[in-house]
Amino acid sequence: MQNKIVALALIGLGWALGAQALAQSTPPRSSIEYIQPEGQAMGPPFSPAVKVGKLVFVSGIPALDANGKIAVGDFPAQMKQVMENISGILKSAGTGWDHVVKTNILLVRRDDFKEMNQIYASYFPSKKYPARTTAVVASLPNPDFLLEIECIAALD
Repeated sequence: MQNKIVALALIGLGWALGAQALAQSTPPRSSIEYIQPEGQAMGPPFSPAVKVGKLVFVSGIPALDANGKIAVGDFPAQMKQVMENISGILKSAGTGWDHVVKTNILLVRRDDFKEMNQIYASYFPSKKYPARTTAVVASLPNPDFLLEIECIAALD
């Protein structure tokens, strides 16, 4: 009986020491930072990006300029505006296109794919492209939006 009590005590002590060691080795919870850069037309309740730990999650960004205007029907202008909007968000978060690891692109018109690819590639001069998904969708929240892009970037 005494051996069983000693064994149970050792198991309990081992569990307590293991839990204590785990608690000491676990890093503190990552802080969450909501990125609201200047010059972006999309405001609350929308967060253009959220920074957690060593990652930045950029929301689906449309082609609104700083005044909330959109180049209606002009795909190249909208694509460039989206990429510039994301450039500003990434900069505000402390990173850039060279640290983007994943993009998701939503296009309303399949015919814009080739032009999208050309403009998109110009933002990656090193020719190191992130993983990417591109989908053609029936519509976006604003009927004048021809595309939306979201991405995930790493921080140094």
